[in-house]
Amino acid sequence: MKLEGARILITGGSSGLGKEMAKVLKNAGANIVITGRDADKVSRVASELNVFGLAADASLEADVLKTYVFVKDKLGGLDVLINNAGFGTFALLEDITAADLENVFKTNVFGAALMAREAAKIFKAQMSGNIINISSTAGRKGFAHGTVYAASKFALSGMTECWRDELRKFNVRVMQVNPSAVPTAFNVEDRTEKELQDNKLTPTEIAHAIKSMLEMDNRGFIPELSVWATNPF
Repeated sequence: MKLEGARILITGGSSGLGKEMAKVLKNAGANIVITGRDADKVSRVASELNVFGLAADASLEADVLKTYVFVKDKLGGLDVLINNAGFGTFALLEDITAADLENVFKTNVFGAALMAREAAKIFKAQMSGNIINISSTAGRKGFAHGTVYAASKFALSGMTECWRDELRKFNVRVMQVNPSAVPTAFNVEDRTEKELQDNKLTPTEIAHAIKSMLEMDNRGFIPELSVWATNPF
């Protein structure tokens, strides 16, 4: 697809991976809406990047619906949904609580599904569109302390495959990106960005991977892409 003039919604777009995606895609000529839960931060980042920003929680159905009203008002429609909002908790199996499971799944799984539900309505009607789910290498291989987070990302992978089968006949490309460790504000309580590290990925690698996936001619698509740091040890 051509990114010039493309209409793109990025959830969790006010920091880390989402913010860099918005920056890279905006520089390529796209029109962007970012969402996030912190109203002040969303407003500040939207102004910095010259994109539209909306305070919205992807885990709340009312906020999902509010987001699409905003998108239609500001962009006039939608060509790309990037399901980026997500977080994790990392506890030993015996220390997991029901609240841990519920809170993570409400954003990483239920929120992503509700966002995609509304996007699918638009994309099927116009016979075109793109959904990119930001999963994780944790959604391909579990690890100690990763029960809740990995389970949510495995669930996202399963949903991605379902949506792909449902939507291909409507010319909708459903794709998934699995980053490995990227120092961001992810899982930081006060949402302060972590320091970048020379041997780890940066948000830029992920953003450029997504840009390349979208720029492929619409006759083809990359179903899934994992991005690893070369030597993170």
